Amino acid sequence: MIIIGLDPGLTCTGWGIVAKSGSRLSHVANGQIRTDAKAAMADRLVELDAALTDVILHHRPDAGAVEEVFVNVNPQSTLKLGQARGVAMLSLARAGMPVAEYSTKVVKKALVGTGGAEKAQIQAMLKVLLPGVKLAGEDASDALAVAITHANMLGSHR
Repeated sequence: MIIIGLDPGLTCTGWGIVAKSGSRLSHVANGQIRTDAKAAMADRLVELDAALTDVILHHRPDAGAVEEVFVNVNPQSTLKLGQARGVAMLSLARAGMPVAEYSTKVVKKALVGTGGAEKAQIQAMLKVLLPGVKLAGEDASDALAVAITHANMLGSHR
């Protein structure tokens, strides 16, 4: 089974793809999608959707997972994040795959064992779980963590 995880953001959306075979996980790919901060909101959302669609068509994942929105101090930032997240969920659902959602705390706990883990701890654990992985950046590592969380949750439901 191929699983894509997304860490949505308007400025940068991370994506990570893992393959699950039994209890074994392997890295497929990861990357980041950046939109033009000077472009209109609608154009940025179209750009994000097109890039996510390309990733989905190239890797053909069976399932997807998205990190839930956290509330920022700045309401405008929260709204922009929500719009990017909506595009991310739409891109996955339009491709016909089931979409799961996980809070940041759940993802951190699933990977490191504590919901308060730092980004460096997440990245270190990714290198243990996916030997040889080259991370495209923080957002890509967060997306891989979401994909791994979903892979593990799928196993616990069976």
